[in-house]
Amino acid sequence: MTAYDPPLSELHALLDDPVALLQALIRIPSPNPPGDTHQIADFIAVLLKSIGATACIYAPPSKPEAISVVGTIGSGEPVIMLHAHIDTVPIAATEAARWSVDPYAAVIRDGKLYGKGSIDDKAPLAAMLHTFAQVARSPDVQGTLVLVAAAEEETGGVLGTKWLAESKLLPLCDFIIVGEQTANRVANAHKGVLRATVRAVGRSVHATNPDRGVNAIVAMAKAVLALDTYHQSLRTRVHLQVGVPTCNVGVIQGGSTYNAVPDSCIVQLDRRMIPGENPETVRQELIDVIASVDSGAAQLSVGDFQVSNWYASTVESDLAQNFLRIVQQEVGGDLTPVGYLPGSDAKHLTGCLRPGGEMIIFGPGSYEVAHAFDEYTDVTELALTARILKRFVDQHFK
Repeated sequence: MTAYDPPLSELHALLDDPVALLQALIRIPSPNPPGDTHQIADFIAVLLKSIGATACIYAPPSKPEAISVVGTIGSGEPVIMLHAHIDTVPIAATEAARWSVDPYAAVIRDGKLYGKGSIDDKAPLAAMLHTFAQVARSPDVQGTLVLVAAAEEETGGVLGTKWLAESKLLPLCDFIIVGEQTANRVANAHKGVLRATVRAVGRSVHATNPDRGVNAIVAMAKAVLALDTYHQSLRTRVHLQVGVPTCNVGVIQGGSTYNAVPDSCIVQLDRRMIPGENPETVRQELIDVIASVDSGAAQLSVGDFQVSNWYASTVESDLAQNFLRIVQQEVGGDLTPVGYLPGSDAKHLTGCLRPGGEMIIFGPGSYEVAHAFDEYTDVTELALTARILKRFVDQHFK
């Protein structure tokens, strides 16, 4: 861990100001890949210790640089977790030139705080750290408040939140708030994803007489059309909050030169699942779609399945209902939860809920500005997030 030992007054000033805290977090790059989070984890641990919280540093043996921080204050019930991730996507070469500001300078312009990771996911983290500090300074904390600053979310969470949960490093909770971009609405569902690779194998010959060979790209073209038909058929399956399942062909590769019949072609696809869909059933559906294709002499197969599950929760507990009421009072509108279309680490935390415990996804901004140039957080919206979180924890810890 790197040494970071500023005066307490400086640390406390940061924790009192969510905007300044977010700027400090942005100025510590944490792109994934490579996923080295030791500097930002060190910073967060020092912040937590400065207010008397317990701060534990954890990393999986297979990737020791992927460091997560778990902070705790108080004891007893209720046990409430605030969770956000500390890794960001990297800045792609094609993206770098499009930024209008230094992506790690945390510039504020026209009420927007710009920077890589500003909305995904350091804005929720800043609001949570601010809230955590306010509770920690209370003379009589009743209950347990846990803050998880997790690594590896951007690559699926397997070596971050999933590893923490399966290693029993996280407590059983009555309520969990996962920080993501919901425009300060309460979300209680997100889609899952099943990825797969389709392969076509043919026979290569000289293109002067292509009928002597077996064209793998032609066979794959039929498979792609079949997958598109399958995608269209999924529109009949509707989830009220996250919409419909989808099947997207994202990558196609095949052939070696224009004057030879290609003997191989691959497609990589992304099948989004709505809550309630069984990944094994979806897997079989894809197998059946490919098996139904008339590929002639070419061989078609689908495999390399990778699953990242969906998440859904009710909002029926007293804690969830209290949170919904606060959001309604602060934001307006009705109490109906929304869906969060991207994935999150919520799917890895279901085993950390006690019987009757519930989990929501909540935070400022929109995922539509994440993973892009000129990513930003609206500072007014960030202040609202912090106010909602503080009102909620004040009800249950003081």
